[in-house]
Amino acid sequence: MGLLTLVEDRPTPKCVYNWRVYACAAVASFAAIMIGYDSAFIGGSIALPSFTSEFGLDKMDRTQVALISANIVSCYQAGAFFGAFLAYPAGHFCGRRIGLAIFSAVFLVGAGMMLGCNAERGLGLIYGGRVLAGVGVGAASNLTPIYISELSPPAIRGRLVGLYELGWQSGGLVGFWINYGVSTTMAPSHTQWLIPFALQLIPAGFLFAGCLWIRESPRWLFSKGRREQALRNLCWIRQLEPSHIYMVEEVSAIDEALEAQRSSTGLGFWKPFQALRRDRKVLYRFFLGGALFFWQNGSGINAINYYSPTVFRSIGIVGTNTSLFTTGLFGVVKTVGTFIWLLFLIDKLGRRKLLMIGAFGGSLCLWFVGGYIAAANPAANPSTKLGPGGIAAVFFFYLWTAFYTPSWNGTPWVINSEMFDQNTRTLAQAFVAANNWFWNFLIARFTPQMFNSMGYGVYFFFASLMILSIPFVYFLIPETSGVPLESMDRLFELKPWQANKIVMREVQQREMEFRQDVEGSGLSVGNDEKAAFHQVESA
Repeated sequence: MGLLTLVEDRPTPKCVYNWRVYACAAVASFAAIMIGYDSAFIGGSIALPSFTSEFGLDKMDRTQVALISANIVSCYQAGAFFGAFLAYPAGHFCGRRIGLAIFSAVFLVGAGMMLGCNAERGLGLIYGGRVLAGVGVGAASNLTPIYISELSPPAIRGRLVGLYELGWQSGGLVGFWINYGVSTTMAPSHTQWLIPFALQLIPAGFLFAGCLWIRESPRWLFSKGRREQALRNLCWIRQLEPSHIYMVEEVSAIDEALEAQRSSTGLGFWKPFQALRRDRKVLYRFFLGGALFFWQNGSGINAINYYSPTVFRSIGIVGTNTSLFTTGLFGVVKTVGTFIWLLFLIDKLGRRKLLMIGAFGGSLCLWFVGGYIAAANPAANPSTKLGPGGIAAVFFFYLWTAFYTPSWNGTPWVINSEMFDQNTRTLAQAFVAANNWFWNFLIARFTPQMFNSMGYGVYFFFASLMILSIPFVYFLIPETSGVPLESMDRLFELKPWQANKIVMREVQQREMEFRQDVEGSGLSVGNDEKAAFHQVESA
């Protein structure tokens, strides 16, 4: 079985994997492009000489500059934290599609405010605009993975949610390189630093416009009792007639899951909160989802994303343009790694193996980088040329990127988009997205101070956290790859290291029994689909 072979939970017509499901996921992933770009460009933009001179940062001492830089970066995460929670009522009452449209508009307002900032007005518009932009991206980081997960066939769910991560890295790639571009092609001026801020408007505008075309999540519509529209949307996405056996099975599974939730948790706005209070299994899954983002941020990724020039200076790379160039290469490695993860790894190797391999390899790399800085002390011995040790440190930094990107970068988003049931999914995603932005905020707020006080110890700190994430994943996180959303509750009842195989056998057994029951009801199972079933069963 090749790397691109799909692992299906049941026989699936080829037309289900059609352009519409990919197009809807791609449009929603413009939310990730605006998040990735905004996360990547800011550190380089506020380090541009044109920005530092216009706002007087070049006349301040290192402590003052670190404080202002941290405030500019971290108010975005503060807004995102609250935006993640605001997305819950929007997603519950308005739906995934309308929610994305609302918060892309909020982002556009915030990005527009930043463009009004200058030396006379001070940094207030940047602070306020970044808070609003943060609200927009926090909500989008909640709604986008849910939307994509709910319309995805199980066999390509990881790949489609992975488009969200690909959008994040594509936006980040542009964000890293835009500062190098304006720095090398434009003289320092107000326009030089304003251009990177203005480009935020493009992906948000595409998302807002795209929300007018994409279809609402059928699962959300079913949960609201809008069956006719839900079935119409599901048929449009799957390119199948309502009477097709695949459609009958999918609708039956959705109805069964909703009925189970109606009789246990309930389907109202406050029901998930009540479930959290009385059901420890739901609370435990919330803990797992939030903890994944603690470990993700514990890798050090956002310290590098937001303060990449500072990180490369700590290794011994000097000069604004050189630092921005190496930052741009960091973005290239991340984007290439995301393509490999999306096409070959996430739906084939699964989630657990990727997380553990990435944590082990990434930790070793950070120990080497920290060790080099401790031994060579490049900050106290500046040089215009890197020695062999410095070159090796840069190599291991990029190798760390190659380990981290196909593992911890996007996989926590995929797991969290699929591990909760329909009624708690939006609240759960709000909780885990808020967790992501909370840890993001702490990293963004205190990274400059950490580098000032800890030096090479910053790398040892993140390397230790990466190692500690391995037993967490092995003993607590089950493999979710290929498991239908409606079977996630069963998955988390079993031991994580063997749960996937057991659940997939049960799903295939139910599938076979279901098809035998309907064979005489006027719905036929063709020879191709029967053959496909036996292929799935033997996989």
